[in-house]
Amino acid sequence: MMFINKIYFDILSTFKKTKFLYYVRLAVIAKLLFLGNFLSAQTIITPVIAGDFADPSIIRANNQYYAIGTSSEWAPHFPVYNSTDLLNWKQSGYIFDHAPEWTSGSFWAPEYDYHDRTYFIYYTARRKKDNVSCIGVATSKYPDRGFVDQGVIIDYGKESIDAFVYLDGNTRYITFKAYGLDKRPIEILAYQLSKNGLKIEGEAFSLLKDDERIGLEGQSILKRDGYYYLFYSAGNCCGAKCDYNVRVARSKSFAGPYQKYKNNPLLAENEYWKCSGHGTFVKAPDGKYNYLYHAYNKKTNVFSGRQGMLAVLSWSANDGWPVLKEKSGPGVSYDFKMLFNNPQIDKKWQWDFRNSTPKISQQKGRLHLSGIVNKDNLSGIALTMRPVSGTFEATTTVNNTNDALKGLVYYGDANAALGVGVIDDKVEFWKVENKVRTVLSKVKVSVKNPIMLKMKIAEDLSVMVFFKQGKQEWQNVPLTEKVTTDFLPQWDRSPRIGLHFNGNVNQNASFSTFEVKYL
Repeated sequence: MMFINKIYFDILSTFKKTKFLYYVRLAVIAKLLFLGNFLSAQTIITPVIAGDFADPSIIRANNQYYAIGTSSEWAPHFPVYNSTDLLNWKQSGYIFDHAPEWTSGSFWAPEYDYHDRTYFIYYTARRKKDNVSCIGVATSKYPDRGFVDQGVIIDYGKESIDAFVYLDGNTRYITFKAYGLDKRPIEILAYQLSKNGLKIEGEAFSLLKDDERIGLEGQSILKRDGYYYLFYSAGNCCGAKCDYNVRVARSKSFAGPYQKYKNNPLLAENEYWKCSGHGTFVKAPDGKYNYLYHAYNKKTNVFSGRQGMLAVLSWSANDGWPVLKEKSGPGVSYDFKMLFNNPQIDKKWQWDFRNSTPKISQQKGRLHLSGIVNKDNLSGIALTMRPVSGTFEATTTVNNTNDALKGLVYYGDANAALGVGVIDDKVEFWKVENKVRTVLSKVKVSVKNPIMLKMKIAEDLSVMVFFKQGKQEWQNVPLTEKVTTDFLPQWDRSPRIGLHFNGNVNQNASFSTFEVKYL
Protein backbone atom coordinates (compact mmCIF):
# COMPACT_ATOMS: atom_id res chain seq x y z
CA MET A 1 0.00 0.00 0.00
CA MET A 2 2.91 2.43 0.58
CA PHE A 3 3.71 2.76 -3.12
CA ILE A 4 0.02 3.40 -3.91
CA ASN A 5 -0.18 6.13 -1.27
CA LYS A 6 2.90 7.80 -2.75
CA ILE A 7 1.42 7.71 -6.25
CA TYR A 8 -1.84 9.32 -5.35
CA PHE A 9 -0.25 12.02 -3.15
CA ASP A 10 2.10 12.84 -6.03
CA ILE A 11 -0.91 13.13 -8.32
CA LEU A 12 -2.72 15.39 -5.82
CA SER A 13 0.24 17.72 -5.64
CA THR A 14 0.17 18.26 -9.43
CA PHE A 15 -3.51 19.18 -9.60
CA LYS A 16 -4.63 22.81 -9.49
CA LYS A 17 -7.68 23.72 -7.48
CA THR A 18 -10.24 24.02 -10.27
CA LYS A 19 -13.71 22.53 -10.18
CA PHE A 20 -12.97 20.25 -13.15
CA LEU A 21 -9.74 18.93 -11.70
CA TYR A 22 -11.44 18.46 -8.33
CA TYR A 23 -13.66 15.76 -9.85
CA VAL A 24 -10.72 14.30 -11.76
CA ARG A 25 -8.84 14.06 -8.46
CA LEU A 26 -11.73 12.21 -6.84
CA ALA A 27 -11.91 9.74 -9.70
CA VAL A 28 -8.17 9.05 -9.62
CA ILE A 29 -8.15 8.63 -5.84
CA ALA A 30 -11.12 6.24 -6.00
CA LYS A 31 -9.36 4.15 -8.64
CA LEU A 32 -6.13 3.99 -6.66
CA LEU A 33 -7.88 3.09 -3.41
CA PHE A 34 -9.74 0.31 -5.23
CA LEU A 35 -6.43 -0.96 -6.62
CA GLY A 36 -4.88 -0.85 -3.16
CA ASN A 37 -7.73 -2.78 -1.58
CA PHE A 38 -7.65 -5.32 -4.41
CA LEU A 39 -3.92 -5.93 -4.08
CA SER A 40 -4.02 -6.16 -0.30
CA ALA A 41 -6.80 -8.77 -0.56
CA GLN A 42 -4.74 -11.01 -2.85
CA THR A 43 -2.88 -13.47 -0.65
CA ILE A 44 -0.66 -16.06 -2.29
CA ILE A 45 -1.41 -19.39 -0.61
CA THR A 46 1.73 -21.50 -0.12
CA PRO A 47 1.96 -25.17 0.86
CA VAL A 48 2.87 -26.33 4.35
CA ILE A 49 4.58 -29.47 2.95
CA ALA A 50 5.96 -28.56 -0.46
CA GLY A 51 6.41 -31.08 -3.25
CA ASP A 52 4.57 -34.30 -4.01
CA PHE A 53 2.83 -35.28 -0.74
CA ALA A 54 -0.56 -36.66 -1.74
CA ASP A 55 -3.39 -38.09 0.39
CA PRO A 56 -2.02 -36.85 3.71
CA SER A 57 -3.12 -38.07 7.13
CA ILE A 58 -2.37 -36.20 10.34
CA ILE A 59 -2.31 -36.96 14.06
CA ARG A 60 -1.33 -35.01 17.20
CA ALA A 61 0.89 -36.82 19.70
CA ASN A 62 3.54 -35.86 22.24
CA ASN A 63 2.63 -32.16 21.89
CA GLN A 64 3.42 -32.13 18.19
CA TYR A 65 1.92 -33.17 14.87
CA TYR A 66 2.80 -36.04 12.57
CA ALA A 67 1.80 -36.34 8.93
CA ILE A 68 2.16 -39.20 6.46
CA GLY A 69 1.45 -39.29 2.74
CA THR A 70 1.33 -41.40 -0.40
CA SER A 71 4.67 -42.63 -1.79
CA SER A 72 3.28 -44.52 -4.80
CA GLU A 73 6.19 -46.34 -6.49
CA TRP A 74 8.97 -44.64 -4.54
CA ALA A 75 10.89 -46.29 -1.71
CA PRO A 76 11.22 -45.99 1.22
CA HIS A 77 7.46 -46.07 1.64
CA PHE A 78 5.12 -43.46 3.17
CA PRO A 79 7.18 -40.41 4.21
CA VAL A 80 6.66 -39.08 7.74
CA TYR A 81 6.84 -35.40 8.67
CA ASN A 82 6.56 -33.71 12.06
CA SER A 83 5.72 -30.17 13.17
CA THR A 84 5.06 -28.21 16.35
CA ASP A 85 2.83 -25.53 14.76
CA LEU A 86 1.16 -27.11 11.67
CA LEU A 87 3.00 -24.67 9.38
CA ASN A 88 6.67 -25.66 9.57
CA TRP A 89 7.32 -29.33 8.82
CA LYS A 90 10.44 -31.48 8.71
CA GLN A 91 10.76 -34.99 7.37
CA SER A 92 11.72 -37.50 10.05
CA GLY A 93 11.65 -40.80 8.16
CA TYR A 94 9.36 -43.40 6.58
CA ILE A 95 6.81 -45.94 7.74
CA PHE A 96 8.43 -48.82 5.83
CA ASP A 97 12.09 -49.06 4.82
CA HIS A 98 11.19 -52.18 2.84
CA ALA A 99 7.95 -53.14 1.12
CA PRO A 100 5.79 -55.58 3.13
CA GLU A 101 5.98 -59.09 1.73
CA TRP A 102 2.44 -59.18 0.34
CA THR A 103 2.79 -55.93 -1.65
CA SER A 104 3.99 -55.13 -5.18
CA GLY A 105 3.53 -51.34 -5.36
CA SER A 106 1.06 -48.41 -5.45
CA PHE A 107 1.55 -47.35 -1.82
CA TRP A 108 -1.31 -44.89 -1.43
CA ALA A 109 -3.37 -43.06 1.18
CA PRO A 110 -1.97 -44.07 4.60
CA GLU A 111 -4.27 -43.23 7.51
CA TYR A 112 -3.38 -42.76 11.19
CA ASP A 113 -5.32 -44.11 14.17
CA TYR A 114 -4.38 -44.47 17.84
CA HIS A 115 -5.75 -46.51 20.72
CA ASP A 116 -4.55 -48.90 23.43
CA ARG A 117 -1.15 -47.15 23.43
CA THR A 118 -0.62 -48.25 19.84
CA TYR A 119 -0.38 -46.30 16.60
CA PHE A 120 -2.09 -47.86 13.61
CA ILE A 121 -1.58 -47.04 9.96
CA TYR A 122 -4.14 -48.35 7.49
CA TYR A 123 -2.75 -48.08 3.99
CA THR A 124 -3.43 -49.05 0.37
CA ALA A 125 -1.07 -51.21 -1.69
CA ARG A 126 -1.28 -53.63 -4.61
CA ARG A 127 -1.22 -57.30 -3.68
CA LYS A 128 1.66 -59.19 -5.26
CA LYS A 129 -0.27 -62.33 -6.23
CA ASP A 130 -3.01 -60.64 -8.29
CA ASN A 131 -2.17 -56.88 -8.46
CA VAL A 132 -5.45 -55.99 -6.70
CA SER A 133 -5.37 -52.92 -4.43
CA CYS A 134 -6.12 -53.93 -0.83
CA ILE A 135 -5.95 -52.20 2.54
CA GLY A 136 -3.25 -53.32 4.94
CA VAL A 137 -2.45 -52.32 8.51
CA ALA A 138 0.78 -51.72 10.44
CA THR A 139 1.33 -50.98 14.12
CA SER A 140 3.92 -49.31 16.34
CA LYS A 141 4.35 -47.83 19.80
CA TYR A 142 5.59 -44.65 18.11
CA PRO A 143 3.91 -42.35 15.58
CA ASP A 144 6.93 -41.98 13.29
CA ARG A 145 8.98 -45.19 13.42
CA GLY A 146 9.05 -48.87 14.30
CA PHE A 147 5.98 -49.91 12.31
CA VAL A 148 5.43 -53.63 11.83
CA ASP A 149 3.15 -54.77 9.02
CA GLN A 150 0.17 -56.88 10.10
CA GLY A 151 -0.99 -57.84 6.60
CA VAL A 152 -4.20 -57.29 4.64
CA ILE A 153 -7.27 -56.19 6.57
CA ILE A 154 -9.67 -55.40 3.67
CA ASP A 155 -9.82 -57.34 0.41
CA TYR A 156 -13.01 -56.25 -1.34
CA GLY A 157 -13.85 -56.85 -4.99
CA LYS A 158 -11.54 -55.44 -7.64
CA GLU A 159 -10.28 -52.59 -5.49
CA SER A 160 -10.45 -51.25 -1.93
CA ILE A 161 -8.57 -48.00 -1.20
CA ASP A 162 -8.55 -44.85 0.95
CA ALA A 163 -9.10 -46.15 4.47
CA PHE A 164 -10.38 -43.87 7.24
CA VAL A 165 -11.09 -44.96 10.83
CA TYR A 166 -13.83 -43.37 12.94
CA LEU A 167 -14.57 -43.98 16.63
CA ASP A 168 -18.30 -43.74 17.36
CA GLY A 169 -18.79 -44.13 21.11
CA ASN A 170 -16.95 -47.34 21.95
CA THR A 171 -17.11 -48.78 18.43
CA ARG A 172 -14.49 -48.27 15.75
CA TYR A 173 -15.38 -48.36 12.08
CA ILE A 174 -13.10 -48.48 9.08
CA THR A 175 -14.42 -46.81 5.94
CA PHE A 176 -13.06 -47.16 2.39
CA LYS A 177 -13.77 -46.58 -1.30
CA ALA A 178 -15.16 -49.51 -3.31
CA TYR A 179 -16.27 -50.26 -6.88
CA GLY A 180 -13.83 -47.84 -8.50
CA LEU A 181 -13.01 -50.45 -11.15
CA ASP A 182 -16.52 -51.85 -11.57
CA LYS A 183 -19.27 -50.71 -13.91
CA ARG A 184 -21.39 -49.42 -11.05
CA PRO A 185 -21.44 -46.29 -8.88
CA ILE A 186 -18.54 -45.89 -6.46
CA GLU A 187 -19.48 -46.13 -2.76
CA ILE A 188 -17.94 -45.31 0.57
CA LEU A 189 -18.37 -48.53 2.56
CA ALA A 190 -17.72 -49.29 6.22
CA TYR A 191 -16.93 -52.27 8.42
CA GLN A 192 -16.88 -52.51 12.17
CA LEU A 193 -13.34 -53.01 13.46
CA SER A 194 -12.32 -55.53 16.10
CA LYS A 195 -11.21 -54.14 19.45
CA ASN A 196 -7.54 -54.71 18.59
CA GLY A 197 -7.96 -52.87 15.28
CA LEU A 198 -6.52 -55.72 13.22
CA LYS A 199 -9.67 -57.40 11.87
CA ILE A 200 -13.00 -56.44 10.36
CA GLU A 201 -16.26 -57.75 11.76
CA GLY A 202 -19.66 -58.39 10.18
CA GLU A 203 -20.71 -57.26 6.72
CA ALA A 204 -19.78 -54.09 4.86
CA PHE A 205 -22.47 -51.39 4.72
CA SER A 206 -22.79 -48.31 2.52
CA LEU A 207 -22.41 -44.75 3.82
CA LEU A 208 -22.54 -42.75 0.60
CA LYS A 209 -23.05 -43.62 -3.07
CA ASP A 210 -21.75 -41.74 -6.09
CA ASP A 211 -25.14 -41.32 -7.78
CA GLU A 212 -23.82 -38.42 -9.87
CA ARG A 213 -20.91 -40.59 -11.12
CA ILE A 214 -18.41 -37.79 -10.59
CA GLY A 215 -16.07 -39.66 -8.24
CA LEU A 216 -16.13 -40.27 -4.51
CA GLU A 217 -13.15 -41.03 -2.24
CA GLY A 218 -10.70 -39.65 0.33
CA GLN A 219 -13.30 -39.44 3.11
CA SER A 220 -12.95 -38.05 6.64
CA ILE A 221 -15.66 -37.86 9.30
CA LEU A 222 -16.41 -35.43 12.15
CA LYS A 223 -19.41 -35.21 14.50
CA ARG A 224 -21.00 -31.94 15.62
CA ASP A 225 -24.34 -31.06 17.22
CA GLY A 226 -25.84 -34.48 16.55
CA TYR A 227 -24.73 -34.65 12.91
CA TYR A 228 -22.08 -36.84 11.34
CA TYR A 229 -20.26 -34.82 8.68
CA LEU A 230 -18.69 -36.91 5.95
CA PHE A 231 -16.09 -34.87 4.06
CA TYR A 232 -15.08 -36.43 0.75
CA SER A 233 -13.31 -35.74 -2.53
CA ALA A 234 -15.09 -35.78 -5.86
CA GLY A 235 -13.78 -35.79 -9.41
CA ASN A 236 -10.55 -36.93 -11.02
CA CYS A 237 -7.71 -36.88 -8.49
CA CYS A 238 -4.60 -36.89 -10.57
CA GLY A 239 -2.72 -35.64 -13.57
CA ALA A 240 -2.93 -32.52 -15.70
CA LYS A 241 -6.66 -33.00 -16.40
CA CYS A 242 -7.71 -33.42 -12.76
CA ASP A 243 -10.82 -31.71 -11.39
CA TYR A 244 -10.77 -32.83 -7.74
CA ASN A 245 -12.61 -30.86 -5.04
CA VAL A 246 -13.69 -31.28 -1.41
CA ARG A 247 -17.36 -31.78 -0.56
CA VAL A 248 -19.44 -32.70 2.48
CA ALA A 249 -22.60 -34.59 3.39
CA ARG A 250 -24.24 -35.10 6.79
CA SER A 251 -26.47 -37.53 8.63
CA LYS A 252 -28.03 -38.00 12.06
CA SER A 253 -26.74 -41.58 11.98
CA PHE A 254 -23.23 -42.83 11.23
CA ALA A 255 -24.71 -45.41 8.86
CA GLY A 256 -26.62 -42.73 6.95
CA PRO A 257 -28.48 -41.76 4.88
CA TYR A 258 -26.26 -38.75 4.20
CA GLN A 259 -27.56 -35.50 2.76
CA LYS A 260 -25.14 -33.72 0.42
CA TYR A 261 -24.54 -30.02 1.00
CA LYS A 262 -26.30 -27.88 -1.62
CA ASN A 263 -23.38 -25.40 -1.68
CA ASN A 264 -20.64 -27.97 -2.37
CA PRO A 265 -17.72 -27.85 -2.95
CA LEU A 266 -16.00 -26.54 0.17
CA LEU A 267 -12.58 -26.38 -1.49
CA ALA A 268 -12.19 -25.93 -5.23
CA GLU A 269 -9.95 -24.30 -7.81
CA ASN A 270 -8.70 -20.78 -7.08
CA GLU A 271 -6.17 -18.42 -8.62
CA TYR A 272 -3.14 -20.44 -7.51
CA TRP A 273 -4.26 -24.00 -6.75
CA LYS A 274 -6.45 -26.68 -8.29
CA CYS A 275 -7.71 -30.19 -7.59
CA SER A 276 -7.86 -29.87 -3.79
CA GLY A 277 -8.75 -33.06 -1.98
CA HIS A 278 -8.16 -36.11 0.21
CA GLY A 279 -7.45 -34.70 3.64
CA THR A 280 -7.96 -35.46 7.32
CA PHE A 281 -8.54 -33.30 10.40
CA VAL A 282 -6.58 -32.65 13.54
CA LYS A 283 -7.65 -30.62 16.57
CA ALA A 284 -5.18 -27.94 17.68
CA PRO A 285 -4.75 -26.76 21.30
CA ASP A 286 -6.90 -23.69 20.52
CA GLY A 287 -9.84 -26.02 19.85
CA LYS A 288 -9.90 -25.41 16.10
CA TYR A 289 -9.86 -28.23 13.58
CA ASN A 290 -7.27 -28.03 10.82
CA TYR A 291 -7.60 -29.94 7.55
CA LEU A 292 -4.41 -31.25 5.91
CA TYR A 293 -5.07 -32.04 2.24
CA HIS A 294 -3.35 -31.93 -1.14
CA ALA A 295 -3.59 -29.72 -4.23
CA TYR A 296 -1.72 -28.98 -7.45
CA ASN A 297 -0.01 -25.63 -7.90
CA LYS A 298 -1.53 -24.22 -11.11
CA LYS A 299 1.81 -23.00 -12.41
CA THR A 300 4.05 -25.99 -11.68
CA ASN A 301 1.17 -28.50 -11.87
CA VAL A 302 2.17 -32.15 -12.34
CA PHE A 303 5.88 -31.29 -12.16
CA SER A 304 5.64 -30.54 -8.44
CA GLY A 305 2.81 -32.99 -7.75
CA ARG A 306 0.03 -32.85 -5.18
CA GLN A 307 1.43 -30.70 -2.37
CA GLY A 308 0.52 -30.64 1.32
CA MET A 309 -1.94 -27.80 2.06
CA LEU A 310 -3.74 -26.61 5.20
CA ALA A 311 -7.24 -25.23 5.78
CA VAL A 312 -9.02 -24.16 8.97
CA LEU A 313 -12.51 -25.46 9.72
CA SER A 314 -15.31 -23.16 10.88
CA TRP A 315 -19.10 -23.37 10.82
CA SER A 316 -21.54 -21.15 8.98
CA ALA A 317 -23.84 -19.11 11.21
CA ASN A 318 -26.43 -19.11 8.43
CA ASP A 319 -27.00 -22.80 7.75
CA GLY A 320 -24.76 -24.67 10.24
CA TRP A 321 -22.71 -26.35 7.52
CA PRO A 322 -18.88 -26.39 7.60
CA VAL A 323 -16.57 -23.85 5.97
CA LEU A 324 -12.94 -24.56 5.01
CA LYS A 325 -10.57 -21.60 4.60
CA GLU A 326 -7.11 -22.11 3.14
CA LYS A 327 -4.16 -21.21 5.32
CA SER A 328 -0.76 -20.28 3.90
CA GLY A 329 2.47 -22.04 4.76
CA PRO A 330 5.76 -20.31 5.61
CA GLY A 331 6.73 -19.62 1.99
CA VAL A 332 10.43 -20.34 2.60
CA SER A 333 13.15 -20.97 0.00
CA TYR A 334 13.55 -24.63 -0.93
CA ASP A 335 16.97 -24.31 -2.59
CA PHE A 336 19.56 -26.66 -1.09
CA LYS A 337 23.15 -27.84 -1.41
CA MET A 338 24.48 -31.18 -0.12
CA LEU A 339 28.17 -31.89 0.58
CA PHE A 340 27.98 -35.47 1.99
CA ASN A 341 30.20 -34.88 5.02
CA ASN A 342 27.89 -36.82 7.32
CA PRO A 343 27.92 -40.66 7.10
CA GLN A 344 24.14 -40.63 7.64
CA ILE A 345 22.16 -40.77 4.38
CA ASP A 346 19.69 -37.90 3.99
CA LYS A 347 16.10 -39.00 4.67
CA LYS A 348 14.75 -37.16 1.64
CA TRP A 349 16.30 -39.57 -0.88
CA GLN A 350 13.91 -41.99 -2.62
CA TRP A 351 14.11 -44.36 -5.59
CA ASP A 352 11.95 -46.46 -7.91
CA PHE A 353 12.02 -49.73 -5.98
CA ARG A 354 10.29 -51.73 -8.72
CA ASN A 355 13.08 -51.17 -11.23
CA SER A 356 16.30 -50.90 -9.25
CA THR A 357 18.01 -51.78 -5.99
CA PRO A 358 20.45 -49.00 -5.13
CA LYS A 359 23.48 -49.29 -2.91
CA ILE A 360 24.31 -46.01 -1.17
CA SER A 361 27.18 -45.08 1.12
CA GLN A 362 28.42 -41.72 2.31
CA GLN A 363 31.72 -40.78 3.92
CA LYS A 364 34.51 -38.17 3.80
CA GLY A 365 32.53 -35.79 1.63
CA ARG A 366 31.57 -38.38 -0.99
CA LEU A 367 28.32 -40.12 -1.82
CA HIS A 368 28.90 -43.46 -3.54
CA LEU A 369 26.05 -44.85 -5.65
CA SER A 370 25.81 -48.25 -7.32
CA GLY A 371 23.43 -51.20 -7.29
CA ILE A 372 21.38 -53.60 -9.35
CA VAL A 373 19.27 -52.50 -12.30
CA ASN A 374 16.33 -54.65 -13.38
CA LYS A 375 16.58 -56.30 -16.80
CA ASP A 376 14.07 -54.05 -18.61
CA ASN A 377 15.19 -50.81 -16.97
CA LEU A 378 16.95 -48.68 -19.58
CA SER A 379 17.29 -45.68 -17.26
CA GLY A 380 19.52 -47.10 -14.54
CA ILE A 381 19.47 -46.15 -10.87
CA ALA A 382 17.93 -42.80 -9.94
CA LEU A 383 18.48 -41.56 -6.37
CA THR A 384 15.98 -38.73 -6.26
CA MET A 385 14.30 -36.01 -4.21
CA ARG A 386 10.82 -34.51 -4.50
CA PRO A 387 11.03 -31.22 -6.43
CA VAL A 388 8.82 -28.27 -5.51
CA SER A 389 8.83 -26.87 -9.05
CA GLY A 390 9.34 -27.99 -12.63
CA THR A 391 11.80 -25.16 -13.34
CA PHE A 392 15.18 -25.42 -11.68
CA GLU A 393 18.94 -25.75 -12.02
CA ALA A 394 20.52 -28.91 -10.62
CA THR A 395 24.28 -29.42 -10.35
CA THR A 396 26.57 -32.18 -9.16
CA THR A 397 30.28 -33.01 -9.13
CA VAL A 398 31.41 -36.42 -10.39
CA ASN A 399 34.76 -37.46 -8.91
CA ASN A 400 35.61 -40.84 -10.40
CA THR A 401 36.26 -42.23 -13.87
CA ASN A 402 35.04 -45.56 -15.28
CA ASP A 403 32.85 -46.83 -18.10
CA ALA A 404 29.66 -46.55 -16.01
CA LEU A 405 27.38 -43.56 -16.59
CA LYS A 406 27.39 -41.18 -13.61
CA GLY A 407 25.61 -37.86 -13.23
CA LEU A 408 22.22 -36.11 -12.96
CA VAL A 409 18.81 -37.54 -13.78
CA TYR A 410 15.28 -36.15 -14.08
CA TYR A 411 13.21 -39.27 -13.56
CA GLY A 412 9.53 -40.01 -14.03
CA ASP A 413 9.72 -43.77 -14.44
CA ALA A 414 12.04 -46.42 -15.90
CA ASN A 415 10.64 -45.58 -19.35
CA ALA A 416 10.46 -41.82 -18.83
CA ALA A 417 13.76 -40.26 -17.82
CA LEU A 418 16.53 -37.99 -19.07
CA GLY A 419 19.94 -37.08 -17.75
CA VAL A 420 23.48 -35.89 -18.24
CA GLY A 421 26.44 -37.94 -17.10
CA VAL A 422 30.11 -38.82 -17.43
CA ILE A 423 31.10 -42.10 -19.07
CA ASP A 424 34.83 -42.76 -19.67
CA ASP A 425 36.13 -39.53 -21.23
CA LYS A 426 32.78 -38.22 -22.45
CA VAL A 427 29.85 -36.19 -21.17
CA GLU A 428 26.62 -37.77 -22.43
CA PHE A 429 23.13 -36.27 -22.63
CA TRP A 430 20.53 -39.04 -22.85
CA LYS A 431 16.83 -39.81 -22.55
CA VAL A 432 14.58 -42.85 -22.28
CA GLU A 433 11.11 -42.57 -23.78
CA ASN A 434 8.64 -45.22 -24.99
CA LYS A 435 11.09 -48.03 -24.15
CA VAL A 436 13.81 -46.50 -26.34
CA ARG A 437 17.09 -45.08 -25.04
CA THR A 438 18.58 -42.25 -27.11
CA VAL A 439 21.94 -40.50 -26.75
CA LEU A 440 21.11 -36.89 -27.60
CA SER A 441 24.65 -35.53 -27.54
CA LYS A 442 28.24 -36.36 -26.53
CA VAL A 443 31.25 -34.18 -25.73
CA LYS A 444 34.80 -35.40 -25.07
CA VAL A 445 36.42 -34.22 -21.81
CA SER A 446 39.60 -34.64 -19.81
CA VAL A 447 39.55 -37.34 -17.13
CA LYS A 448 42.21 -35.68 -14.97
CA ASN A 449 39.86 -33.50 -12.90
CA PRO A 450 36.40 -33.91 -11.34
CA ILE A 451 33.63 -32.88 -13.70
CA MET A 452 30.74 -30.65 -12.70
CA LEU A 453 27.43 -31.19 -14.46
CA LYS A 454 24.39 -28.92 -14.64
CA MET A 455 20.84 -29.46 -15.86
CA LYS A 456 18.57 -26.45 -16.38
CA ILE A 457 14.80 -26.70 -16.91
CA ALA A 458 13.19 -23.54 -18.30
CA GLU A 459 9.57 -22.38 -18.00
CA ASP A 460 8.74 -23.79 -21.44
CA LEU A 461 9.93 -27.19 -20.09
CA SER A 462 12.97 -27.18 -22.36
CA VAL A 463 16.17 -28.78 -21.07
CA MET A 464 19.76 -27.61 -21.39
CA VAL A 465 22.79 -29.37 -19.91
CA PHE A 466 26.27 -28.08 -19.16
CA PHE A 467 29.66 -29.23 -17.85
CA LYS A 468 32.85 -27.69 -16.55
CA GLN A 469 36.17 -28.68 -14.97
CA GLY A 470 38.33 -26.72 -12.55
CA LYS A 471 38.10 -22.97 -13.11
CA GLN A 472 36.49 -23.26 -16.54
CA GLU A 473 33.26 -21.50 -17.42
CA TRP A 474 30.17 -23.64 -17.93
CA GLN A 475 30.13 -25.20 -21.40
CA ASN A 476 26.89 -26.12 -23.11
CA VAL A 477 26.41 -29.68 -24.36
CA PRO A 478 25.20 -28.92 -27.92
CA LEU A 479 21.86 -30.14 -29.25
CA THR A 480 20.45 -30.32 -32.75
CA GLU A 481 16.83 -30.06 -31.58
CA LYS A 482 14.80 -28.89 -28.59
CA VAL A 483 14.41 -31.37 -25.72
CA THR A 484 11.53 -31.01 -23.25
CA THR A 485 10.38 -32.71 -20.08
CA ASP A 486 6.69 -33.01 -21.02
CA PHE A 487 6.88 -36.83 -21.26
CA LEU A 488 8.17 -37.33 -17.70
CA PRO A 489 5.16 -36.92 -15.33
CA GLN A 490 3.26 -40.06 -14.37
CA TRP A 491 -0.47 -40.13 -13.64
CA ASP A 492 -0.19 -40.26 -9.86
CA ARG A 493 3.24 -38.74 -9.15
CA SER A 494 5.62 -36.01 -10.23
CA PRO A 495 9.05 -36.57 -11.82
CA ARG A 496 12.05 -36.19 -9.53
CA ILE A 497 15.53 -34.76 -9.81
CA GLY A 498 18.54 -36.60 -8.45
CA LEU A 499 21.79 -38.51 -8.87
CA HIS A 500 22.24 -41.25 -11.41
CA PHE A 501 24.26 -44.44 -11.95
CA ASN A 502 24.06 -46.96 -14.78
CA GLY A 503 26.76 -49.60 -14.86
CA ASN A 504 28.07 -52.86 -13.49
CA VAL A 505 27.20 -53.67 -9.89
CA ASN A 506 30.93 -53.78 -9.08
CA GLN A 507 31.34 -50.18 -10.22
CA ASN A 508 30.07 -47.02 -8.57
CA ALA A 509 29.56 -43.30 -9.02
CA SER A 510 31.28 -40.91 -6.62
CA PHE A 511 29.69 -37.49 -6.02
CA SER A 512 30.98 -34.64 -3.85
CA THR A 513 28.12 -32.12 -4.33
CA PHE A 514 24.45 -32.00 -5.23
CA GLU A 515 22.62 -28.68 -5.45
CA VAL A 516 19.19 -27.56 -6.62
CA LYS A 517 18.10 -23.95 -7.21
CA TYR A 518 14.50 -23.26 -8.15
CA LEU A 519 13.88 -20.74 -10.91
